[in-house]
Amino acid sequence: MKFFKLSRVCVFLVLSMIFFSQISLIEAQTYPNKPIRIIVGPGPDILARIVAEKLSESLAVSVIVEQKPAAGGLVAGDAVAKSPPDGYTLLLSTGSFTINSVLQPNPPYSFKRDLLPVGMLATLPFVLVVNSTSPYQSLKDVINYAKNNPGKVNFGSSGNGTPPHLAGEMLKQMAQIEMVHIPYKTAMAGMTDVLGGQVDLMFLPAPIALPMIRSEKLRPLVVTGDKRYMNLPSVPTAAETGFTQFSIVGWNGLHITAKTSPKITQLLSLQLEQILKGADFQNKAIVAGFEPTWLSSDDFAKFVNQDLEKVTQVIKASNIQLD
Repeated sequence: MKFFKLSRVCVFLVLSMIFFSQISLIEAQTYPNKPIRIIVGPGPDILARIVAEKLSESLAVSVIVEQKPAAGGLVAGDAVAKSPPDGYTLLLSTGSFTINSVLQPNPPYSFKRDLLPVGMLATLPFVLVVNSTSPYQSLKDVINYAKNNPGKVNFGSSGNGTPPHLAGEMLKQMAQIEMVHIPYKTAMAGMTDVLGGQVDLMFLPAPIALPMIRSEKLRPLVVTGDKRYMNLPSVPTAAETGFTQFSIVGWNGLHITAKTSPKITQLLSLQLEQILKGADFQNKAIVAGFEPTWLSSDDFAKFVNQDLEKVTQVIKASNIQLD
């Protein structure tokens, strides 16, 4: 009798698995048939809008960009992690999400466990800038002054624990200098004080820094990527100035809730790869200050893990904590 009851349970479980797998297969075959949302956390939404335009054309459905900047991206990440696994809610992921996964003591979701990478879209360096009237003409000038005047150089950031803050802390560690960190609520607020002379220097995302550099109101000293930035070809990398291990870039990709059907995830990944190869996307992204950089789901996952290791080391060495 017990065997009979157990068998009925097993049959029920097997039939349930078949039933739900068939539903997933049907959903994947009819996907997409309604609007898709791209949720944006902290930072500008311009890249998301460029992607949304092209994705809407290729999938023949509306793709809507929705901003949820609160709590440094926690709200946006949580909304996508807990969304239905049907492929209609995507996250524009950035380096802020790996940082938050280290800094947040009790996050409402796990970035690595609850979200699945679909693909990387673009990278961008940070640019170390000073006011155009600043005496600092190079990174070497900053370091020499800071070494001779400990604690008298300050640097701004878009907030405690943000990627520009980590870039500043990384420079402090590698150059063995002391600088005072001044956090702001936004990058624009910090840049305003650099322009006004209240802040000595700041690492700014390239798209934000470019207009002020082009108008000669800010002077770029170095870029933080592995190679020179296409929009500022005359500005050296930090590595070229002697700090060969100094490399930190902003990045943008798309993530989706981890329970999404592999067929849907693969379809999205293939569509995005084709979009990134298109001349129109390339031109629009470059004009906006981004460097189109495609990585497949697996390669993007490896990149995120490496980024997580890097930011964890910087955070622990600098004892960075959220306010």
